[in-house]
Amino acid sequence: MARRQRTPKWLEAARRRGPGDVPPEGRADWLARALGRAGVLPRAEAEGAIREGRVEVDGRVEREPFAPVRPGMEVRVDGRVRELGAPLLALMFHKPAGPVVHGSDPEGVGTVFERLRAVLPEAMRGYEWLAVGRLDRDTTGLLLFTNDERLVRHGTSPETHVSKRYVARVAGRPSEDVLLRLREGLVLEDGPTRPAGARLREPDVVELTLTEGRHHQVKRMLAAVGHPVLALHREAVGGVVLDVAEGAWRLLRDEEVAEGLGFRLEEEH
Repeated sequence: MARRQRTPKWLEAARRRGPGDVPPEGRADWLARALGRAGVLPRAEAEGAIREGRVEVDGRVEREPFAPVRPGMEVRVDGRVRELGAPLLALMFHKPAGPVVHGSDPEGVGTVFERLRAVLPEAMRGYEWLAVGRLDRDTTGLLLFTNDERLVRHGTSPETHVSKRYVARVAGRPSEDVLLRLREGLVLEDGPTRPAGARLREPDVVELTLTEGRHHQVKRMLAAVGHPVLALHREAVGGVVLDVAEGAWRLLRDEEVAEGLGFRLEEEH
């Protein structure tokens, strides 16, 4: 971006609103984001197509990815009319160790977004898939994805307290006193933790259920009680339990989103 260039008012407003804020029904959305949510093109590809002049809005070529679009406008991509209405979709993915939950990986192992797209059918690759939370590079297990920022906000907000269940193989053999400390909450460098569910699966395997999601929290909590994590796996988020093989995925059912994750669209408008 050129220095001292005046920022358009619509873009200033969009930045203030933030990329996670979704307009209510009937209100304008950003063109590139709307294409990604509707499964037409992932957002990065949509931005490229728009700047290349391949997208028309109401018969006019639109080259600005942040241009507002509203219900009822006709949007064409490469001359084909595309519907921007989209249902909320959510899926589970069994993350293997190695890939990162970022847009790129400087170490060259790859990202979970690349791994997911590689196994999705063609009809689902046009969506902009957003990760609901994160897992460390070496952590395996349940990672949720959605095409709707509202579900991301719900699943990651500290106010909703959506539970996450982890299984950790640790150094040593935690005692009942250690488990009690985990259950009651610890004081870490960023403040006290909320009470957690904690029990042993095996003498050196701890099941830990959290209702918050701080950076490296499971690893920090277990290190704080003298049992560093050797391997970590997430097996459930809310009432949604991982049930696919490593590297595989499946769509969530409506009731899993509504009841398992406690998310209802009508409450988010």
